[in-house]
Parts: sequence; C-alpha cells; structure tokens
Amino acid sequence: MTTSQDPAHAPSPADFSFSLENRLETGGTLGRSEQPLGRTGTIHTPHGDIQTPAFIPVGTKATVKSLLPATVTELGGQAVLANAYHLFLQPGSDIVDEAGGLGKFMNWSGPTFTDSGGFQVMSLGVGFKKVISMTEHEHAPAEVIARNKERLAHVDEDGVTFKSFINGDRHRFTPEVSMQIQHQLGADIIFAFDECTTLLNTRAYQEDSVARTARWAVRCLDEHAAQTNDRAHRPYQALFGVVQGAQYEDLRRQAASGLAQMTGAQATDQSFDGFGIGGALEKSELGTITGWVCDELPENKPRHLLGISEPDDLFAAIAAGADTFDCVAPSRQARGGSMYSPSGRINAKAAAQKRNFGPLDPVCDCFTCENYTGAYLHHLFKAKEMLASTLATIHNERYIVRLVDRIRASIIDDTFAELRDEVLGRQYGVEFARTAAEKASQAQSVR
Repeated sequence: MTTSQDPAHAPSPADFSFSLENRLETGGTLGRSEQPLGRTGTIHTPHGDIQTPAFIPVGTKATVKSLLPATVTELGGQAVLANAYHLFLQPGSDIVDEAGGLGKFMNWSGPTFTDSGGFQVMSLGVGFKKVISMTEHEHAPAEVIARNKERLAHVDEDGVTFKSFINGDRHRFTPEVSMQIQHQLGADIIFAFDECTTLLNTRAYQEDSVARTARWAVRCLDEHAAQTNDRAHRPYQALFGVVQGAQYEDLRRQAASGLAQMTGAQATDQSFDGFGIGGALEKSELGTITGWVCDELPENKPRHLLGISEPDDLFAAIAAGADTFDCVAPSRQARGGSMYSPSGRINAKAAAQKRNFGPLDPVCDCFTCENYTGAYLHHLFKAKEMLASTLATIHNERYIVRLVDRIRASIIDDTFAELRDEVLGRQYGVEFARTAAEKASQAQSVR
C-alpha cells in the first residue's frame, strides 16, 4: 500500500482518473446534452482501481462494523468509505494522519473514500436519521418540531457550529476545516463540504442552500489545492463536488452544471475530479433526479450517489448514470438479523429458521452461506453472540456487492433489462418490476 509520496513526484490531479468503458444505451439523443445513460468504467486511484458500477461498503469509524478488512476484500469490496465527522471526533484526524492515513491506520490496502462531515453535522444536530426521504417528518409531532428549532447545528455563511453527539463539546466546520480534516485522514476520494437539507425545508431555503453550497465549493477547491501543495509527502486525493437541490429539477440542474464548470477562485486550474449526488429526495424519484444531475455532468468524471443500497434504488441509479454508491444499511440491518435474499428479506431471528439446517440463502456464494446454517445463525442471534453480527454482515455486504457486480456485467453483455426484471421481480414481485421498468423508460424520455 502506498503510504508516502516519491519526493520527485508531487501529488497531481493526473494521479486520479476515470476511464469510460461500456454504455447501457447506444445511439440516439438522451436529453439536451445528448449523454448516454448507465455505463461501466474504471476509477484509477493511487491505491488501486475501482471497477464501476461499484458498491462501496461503509466503514464509518475506520472499520466496517464486525468485519476484518481482509474479510471486506474477500467478499468483493473494492474500496471503503469512512466518516470524516466521526473520525474527527474520535480518535482525531491528527492521529490518523500520524498513523500514515486512513488505509494504513485500518490496515486496508485498497482505495478509500471519506465524506465531508456535512451530512452528520446537520443530521446529528437536528436528529434526522440517514434516509433517502425525509417525508416521514412532514407530520412530525410538536415536540419533534420544537426540538428541530433548537437544533445543535447552526448554519451561517462561513460554516456550521455544532455540538459533539459524544460529549456535547462545541466544534465548528467550515469548508476549509473539512478539507484540512479530510487531507489528514488521507482518503483517495474526498467530498466538498456541503449543506445537507431535508424535504422539510422550503423552496426559498433550498435556493439559498444551493447557492451557499456553491460558494463553499469554491472555497473547498482553493483549500484542497493549498493542502495538496503543502502535503507533497502524501498521494493525491481526488475532490468530488456535491450536488444538492432536493426534488427541484431546476435547482438540481443548476447545482450540477455549476459544479461541472467550477474552478477555484485562487487556484484557477483546480476543478472537481468527480461528483457526489446528495440531499433528501423521495425514493420514488431517485432515478429521475439522478438522471437530471447526470445529464449536466461531464461523462469523463465519476459520479457517486451517497447513501443508497436497496436493489431497486441501485438499478434505478445505475440506469440513470451513477457509478458508485455507499450505505450503512447492509451492515446495520445485518446486526439486527435482517438478511437479504433473492426473494426478499429473511429474519434470521424468526422461528422458521430454528430448524433450518441448510444455508440461509441457498444461492448465495458468501462465506456465511457456504459454511453455516440458518439454524446456527438463529441460535447466535438468540444467544446474543457477537459472531452473529459478523456472519450476517458478511452475507449482506456480499449480497449487495455481488448484485452491483452482476449489474456491471449485464451492462457489458447487454442484458441489463433482463437482470433488472428478474431481480426486482423476485425481490419485490412481478408488478413492482414492471412499474420500475416503466419508470425507467419515463425517466429516459423526460431527459
């Protein structure tokens, strides 16, 4: 693993690239910028390549919970994503830096991502969980609304002041601070500091927030250039701009096109190496909104959709042009005994598993399903044994990683639609798969 930089070779954007290889659609015009939709490619980083589309397991605190890094490799994980907010609070980004960076600190030799901390600063200060849609809060009880008015995170033009969820200490993140923290963490791909809104926010606030995030993005570019120059002993870190705009087409397109053309105010030759797609949105509109954004972004740079892992969302997002994804859901749900399978979720704690002496998922190729029975998993969960989390997480992470690998292969051999109909039909029902296919067609036509 690379932990230091050749003194003769200063870190440069040229050390990071994306090569486009296959397209889901060929010919015709797709939207005003005439860009194709889903694609396969390779992200080249100083610590290795990522074949896309790819699901990136989340190692929030420099660990995918309950798994060894070697296990993540064995289940097919190509990279891991850690959380800048959490690592800033504990153990401290300076500690990770002294250890040689995130990869060396956690003994992971492959590519790494860190998010900016923007989502956690907002969500943990307000109390919203990490979900795609915030509509569950539209009719929130009065006490929730009152708590939100007394949020622990306060946004101003310069940045965000917030209280630690660990001990209540007060901290402040600005675009410059986020860049400094992420450079200390040393991930191959980092994200610009953005304001993450919810669907509770008004249209006027969304407009202000998109504009503010754009101003912060310029500051991130400048600080990123300065940090890259000052830290020539470390490999180059690619900076992704983050597209916000909630469910408004004009705001999403405006934000995406602005970031695509943006350069730093001081470092005029510094532009974004890729793009993240964030913010609250209705699950039913995920594919359409991703399509709006990808329609405005350059084809030669990668696009990361933050926070999704459900099979239907993955098919929709990949068809719309997204390349990589991350989400805590596979590991979080595994720790609760909720396991993915081709025919829907399986509850490992359910009585039906008590005497299941076959694998929990007979068609799965993961270590858990090849070596342990549903009855044993049921026993581990009921006995509250730690091994339950490990075996369940191996299965869930492998299931999603493998699914995205299959989607990538289907784009290459032109069987995407057949795979989508098969997987979603078994997972959610034939009618659901038919509706998903119709929505995908409609999303293409509106572009």
